[in-house]
Amino acid sequence: MRVIGLTGGIGSGKSTVARFFQELGVHAVDADIVAREVVEPGTQALARIAEHFGKNILTPEGALDRAALRQIVFEAPAERQWLENLLHPIIRNEIRRQLWLDDEPAPSDYPHQYVLLVSPLLLETDQHQLADEVIVVDVPVETQIERTMSRDQNNRDQVERIIAAQMPREDRLQKADHVVDNTQPLAVVEDEVKALHALLDANSVDQRS
Repeated sequence: MRVIGLTGGIGSGKSTVARFFQELGVHAVDADIVAREVVEPGTQALARIAEHFGKNILTPEGALDRAALRQIVFEAPAERQWLENLLHPIIRNEIRRQLWLDDEPAPSDYPHQYVLLVSPLLLETDQHQLADEVIVVDVPVETQIERTMSRDQNNRDQVERIIAAQMPREDRLQKADHVVDNTQPLAVVEDEVKALHALLDANSVDQRS
């Protein structure tokens, strides 16, 4: 099973592009969702995070207070590094499982020759090693800022710091095998995804034959 990575900076519209692929029947694993799953109440990862940062980063219900933790790690690079060292291997193993790369095989009736790994940190972490090809969803940085401020109700300074912590746009584009320009009308983007899907499915068959 070939793995196609889908990435882009915050506010680039990865989720929209991923949805277009899923509507075509492509199995997609979202690294952000996996990252939430591995720190749900009762997990070993959440227990270690609470032990390290203190129980103030837990909600009254015992769940992770993501806003509180985000504030700590963005202000303290060493703490961010500690958190990444803990979570990245756990997240990667769970991603592999959900991509049917380990013990859990793909369903026999799965109709396509590839699966999709959706990850904002695909190129910043070792997750890129799972991908045979990389799709980058691209918009200008100012568009990222405007969309993220509107979506998440964050101030400009916070959004700019998040963008600064990610791979620069130019570097991300250099590592892309395919680019989806998400400044276009949605109908145009959807047509591009359909064409890319047909190409990826055909290429996957060629490489397996």
